[in-house]
Amino acid sequence: MSKLIETHSARNPRLLLFHGLVIVLAVVLVGGLAWRQLFHSGFYNERERRQNQRRVIVPGPRGNIYDREGRVLVGNRPRFSVVLNLADLRGELRTEFVTVMRNYREFAKGERPTSDQLESLARASVAQHYLDEINAILGRREKVRPRDLDRHFSQTLLLPYILLDDLAPGEYARLIERLSVTSPLQVYTSSTRSYPYGSAAAHTLGFVGINDDPIADDFPGEDLLTFKMKGSLGRAGLEKKFDEHLQGETGGAIYRVAIDGYKVDLPIEKRLPVQGHNLTTSLDIDLQLAAEKAMEGRVGAAVALDVRTGEVLVLASKPDYDLNTFVPRLSHDEAAQIEETGGWLNRAIQGVYPVGSTFKLITAIAGLRSGAIDRDLSSVICPGYYMVGNRRFPCNAHYGHGERSFVGAIRDSCNVFFYKYGIDTGGDLMAAEARRFGYDRPTGIELPYETHRMLVADPAWKAKNLNEPWFPGDSANMAIGQGFLDVTPLQVACFVASLARGETETKPTILHVAGRPAQHSAPIGLDPADYDAILNGMMQGYQIGTGRLARIDGLSAATKTGTAQKRTPQGTIELAWMIAFAPAENPQIAIAVCLESQEPDASFGGGVYSSPIVKAILEAWKNKQDHPAEKAPIFKVGL
Repeated sequence: MSKLIETHSARNPRLLLFHGLVIVLAVVLVGGLAWRQLFHSGFYNERERRQNQRRVIVPGPRGNIYDREGRVLVGNRPRFSVVLNLADLRGELRTEFVTVMRNYREFAKGERPTSDQLESLARASVAQHYLDEINAILGRREKVRPRDLDRHFSQTLLLPYILLDDLAPGEYARLIERLSVTSPLQVYTSSTRSYPYGSAAAHTLGFVGINDDPIADDFPGEDLLTFKMKGSLGRAGLEKKFDEHLQGETGGAIYRVAIDGYKVDLPIEKRLPVQGHNLTTSLDIDLQLAAEKAMEGRVGAAVALDVRTGEVLVLASKPDYDLNTFVPRLSHDEAAQIEETGGWLNRAIQGVYPVGSTFKLITAIAGLRSGAIDRDLSSVICPGYYMVGNRRFPCNAHYGHGERSFVGAIRDSCNVFFYKYGIDTGGDLMAAEARRFGYDRPTGIELPYETHRMLVADPAWKAKNLNEPWFPGDSANMAIGQGFLDVTPLQVACFVASLARGETETKPTILHVAGRPAQHSAPIGLDPADYDAILNGMMQGYQIGTGRLARIDGLSAATKTGTAQKRTPQGTIELAWMIAFAPAENPQIAIAVCLESQEPDASFGGGVYSSPIVKAILEAWKNKQDHPAEKAPIFKVGL
């Protein structure tokens, strides 16, 4: 019997195959890990950073706005709020959630609130507990708004929740004294706009609105989930025009957060906000207040310019509004009140009006330059009216002025003189003269929304737009500032400043720069004796003529009054105009005032109603010249 011999090999091919497979898999695993560690680690670190970090942006305070003497017209005041730091309440919120859930356990399944609703109830209960603590200190009865609280939790959890906003200084003092430094309740201080003079220059200064998306100026972390504290945005006036200049530089912080969204550490990176640039205006608040006080209860505008530089000293429009009512936000009732009174309109740069007899000076210049008027020989016998064809054109003196020379016609504002010589001059030349003084275009002042609706018509305009010829009656109307003629009070003030310098153009500016050079433009082009005759008529008007109610002892001035008519849905209203510059021998201030009558078909003459405003401005100006005070430092614009 053969002997069976069993052999055993130590090398099993199948085992070798298995070992090889394990080795290959290990190499792949190690290689993959190495690949991700060496080449993809940056990607995963960046992903972790975006998941675990949050950015908070804090707007900087806006720059201040000053008058020409360095007095604050718009500043910032502290705004105190009571805030609740939600990160300190996680334990209380969980405990309250369990309590609320137990309270509803006995309710039928279909009647129980959802989990989200239970969380909302728990949050509101905890927040109200802390608000009641504040109520006890301040004697208030405030209630938490659950919907606002829920929105805050879902959208801005990293920020403190505001329980009470815009506290009075006394309330702030009481809370600082009573609240523990370790309490989740803290008093948060931010800044908000402050207007020390209330409604003064409201249309010029403008107001701000809430900005939910302030720009993060080069602050790192653009790719992180970002929360932004509310900022402000200029909505009108200088606040809007120079918003970028006034805006502060945003600050902020980057926090590490837990999985539930609460911050868990001190900020990783932090930058403090910086206040915006200041702005120095050309306004003189003393003159502005004098003008507005004299205009109280009226509807209209007043403008005063520095004759030499074109800087605006006064820019007033009535009715207006108290700028402090816009802080922190304008209520619906207050907005409706402004709308009802017509207070939104800045009549100085947006109101367009026929200029009445103030236009007679342009008619005079056009007549003198064309030869239609001779300063020594031209005269009329005024019976109180002038016949143009079969139409009777009235004079402002019902029974007539009698004989009037060129100078006397300006002094007494005789319509008949200007009817006659306006027709002789013609519509084309009067319109061309008005355009030389800028009546056909915006002034370009550094304010938003200046109107483009001004109109200086001529025969070609009438033929094109009305398909009618230009009649002598159109020239008669234009000669006294009526008819197809509409301009703004600011344009008229620019004309007055130009006339005072013997030139044709004044570029107004609302910004003050120390040492600004005097403006110069093309000369009017009158013989010096002709110019002196116009000036003589205006000076007599101030002393004994239609502008005499504005006269101030010890101050020489040149004035011209005007009364114009404007049709409205309620009827025809009269517009009271007055222009002036002073001192007559060395002009430094130019003024234009226009008031709207509020009673249709009622007499509302410029010499009676606008003279007090001109006088108030001139008195304030003269007082400052006679008693110069020590001036505050001037802040340069820095644009």
